Amino acid sequence: MIEDIIQIDKNILIYLNNLGSEQWDSLWLVITNQFSWAPLFLLIFYLVIKTFGWKRGGFAILSMIILVAFSDQFTNFIKNSVQRLRPNNDPEIMHLLRTLKDPQSYSFMSGHATTSTFFSVFVILLLRDKIKYIYLILCFPLIFAYSRLYLGVHFPIDIIVGLLIGTILARLYHLLYIKVDQKIFD
Repeated sequence: MIEDIIQIDKNILIYLNNLGSEQWDSLWLVITNQFSWAPLFLLIFYLVIKTFGWKRGGFAILSMIILVAFSDQFTNFIKNSVQRLRPNNDPEIMHLLRTLKDPQSYSFMSGHATTSTFFSVFVILLLRDKIKYIYLILCFPLIFAYSRLYLGVHFPIDIIVGLLIGTILARLYHLLYIKVDQKIFD
């Protein structure tokens, strides 16, 4: 059963990855780069400061920085524990993929999907009552995560689990954040 799921996962990746074309490759390489999203992060920081002021907003931003650091370390721990080869290193399918990057780390679970979802859902929970269109930030993890399939460096299961774990972590982290925020500022 597990082997069947893994084979389906590989087949879906091969299909999605081969939908790409050279004319779009440079765009997806930019999209997958975390620094390309800096304007979005700056906008979020601005909205947080505007909504909560410098003290409370500064605490929220510090919490987001801790969130990203934790998520990065957590996903690295999972990757090194599971040790699933990335698609671009999987001898069974690597010749069937269009790969534009060649990372050598492990694949499961996607740090891009986990951290971007963790961040985005946390921001939504933080600002949903204050900013009408904050839910649009969900485009960020979806596009960011898809870039990993396009580039052939993650399997769909890596992405799906990353999205789910990121959502769960965000909800738990938000509960913790609320308790700490109330102790400090109330």
